[in-house]
Parts: sequence; C-alpha cells; structure tokens
Amino acid sequence: MRQIVLDTETTGIEPSQGHRIIEIGAVELVDRKLTGNHYHQYIQPDREIDEGALQVHGITQEFLADKPRFADVAEDFIDYIRGAELIIHNAPFDVGFINHELNMLGSQWGKVDDICGVLDTLALARKIHPGQKNNLDALCKRYDVNNSHRELHGALLDSEILADVYLMMTGGQVSLLLSDDGSGDDGQQSSGIKRLSADRPALKVQYANDDELKMHNERLEAIAKASGGQCVWKQ
Repeated sequence: MRQIVLDTETTGIEPSQGHRIIEIGAVELVDRKLTGNHYHQYIQPDREIDEGALQVHGITQEFLADKPRFADVAEDFIDYIRGAELIIHNAPFDVGFINHELNMLGSQWGKVDDICGVLDTLALARKIHPGQKNNLDALCKRYDVNNSHRELHGALLDSEILADVYLMMTGGQVSLLLSDDGSGDDGQQSSGIKRLSADRPALKVQYANDDELKMHNERLEAIAKASGGQCVWKQ
C-alpha cells in the first residue's frame, strides 16, 4: 500500500480568486513505513501573496522569484503521486488548489481523483474525536507528536508531522522509546514515533498446535451454548 502524505502552501485561501500554490511538500509511506522518498518544490505563482498567508508560512515573493512555475514541475509531481492514496489534513483545500493548477494547464491533465485516491485526516479526526479541536497542533498534542520545531507552516515539515500523527491516529502507539531500565533519560517514561528499519528481520509467527486448537473449539462451543448460539467467534 503506497500512501503520500501531502501539504501545500498558497498565496491565499481561494483558488477561485486566482490564488496559486507556492509550495508542495510530501512524504511517502509504503505499508505504513516512511521510505525517505519525499517530494518538495517551491513554485513561482506569478501573483502577489496575501499578507495573511505570508504571516502563516513566511514565504516571500522575492524568495520565489527564481523558482519554477507549476507547469514546469507538473509532470514530475503527477508521476510522484500517481496511483497512491493522498493523505491530507483538510483535503478539500489542497485538492482544490491542485485541481485549479491542473485545470489551468488544460483539461487533458484531469483532476486529482483521476490520478489517485484521497483520505482527509481532518474528517477522520472529527469522527474519532467529535466535538474536540482537530487541527494539526491539537492532534500533535493529543498523540504526543513533537512539533516544537514548527514556528511557521511549511509544506514539507507539515507533511512529515502529519505522517506521524496519521500513523498514531490509525494504528495506536507506534513505539515506546525507553532506556535499558524502562525509563527515559530523566527517569520518566517517554513515548514517541520510532522509525523502523526496512531491513529488520521478519516477525516470528507462532501457530497453535492441535491440542490448543481443540481446547479453543471446546471453549467456543461452551460460549455458544451459554449464549443461545450467539458466539460471535463462530459466525
């Protein structure tokens, strides 16, 4: 399973008002493991950046002056995301901007939904944590994901943080970082994300023997009898 955790920064909030993408950042997950195959690109938007947007990401027009335009990077970007599932926080925003950029290049480019699937982690978080704050900072605090290095929004940094949040939100605790005595350096238990090596040995699978299977089936029969045939493990 190939997933791309993606974020964008833009000149403003409405593509219908001519706002453009100025940064795309993405990291790749294969079978829920970060591969190191990331995508990062700054883009010249050929328009002014709203003051409100500038305060969010800090990317200036002067910085973008020598950067390529979306048309120059579109093919490489589409090749990178093609066939994957995009994981995006507040997906309608980013997908809307990407579709706007593709539409400006011509209908032959299609839309994001023609290229890959999309999972909105904001919608997912609202289902898991209804009635609570579910922005990225709130989720980092809830799942103990370190985002202390995030002073301004940045597409690649935010996609890396979102990848950690997504893994915690959909799979529980990924790892426990402990010293030899079962505590952190300060004597307190500390938890966090630990990236697993791709060349680690396969986990050993222990199968039940015949006697254990017999005892298991006998137990299920007893549960089924006591529950009037409502043993879910036999359905």
